[in-house]
Amino acid sequence: MRIGLIVIAMSGALALGACASTQEADVAAAAPPPPPPGAVAGSVAADRDGDGIVDGYYTSDGIYHPNVAPAPPPPPPLPTRRGERG
Repeated sequence: MRIGLIVIAMSGALALGACASTQEADVAAAAPPPPPPGAVAGSVAADRDGDGIVDGYYTSDGIYHPNVAPAPPPPPPLPTRRGERG
């Protein structure tokens, strides 16, 4: 009885797997990736240090433009000194 249930479940999984579509993966692979933030359309992304993260981009004239990280926010102000020990 258990083997019969396993066979039915496996045949159902195979039947549903045959209906799966790979059309979305083909469309996503054909579209070029968007340029990195701050890049000009038509530029080529560059990874100079080889860590897998885009560090900048090259424009059509061959000039390298690095992506600059925004400055961190300033630290919060110190609390005011009050009370007996302040």
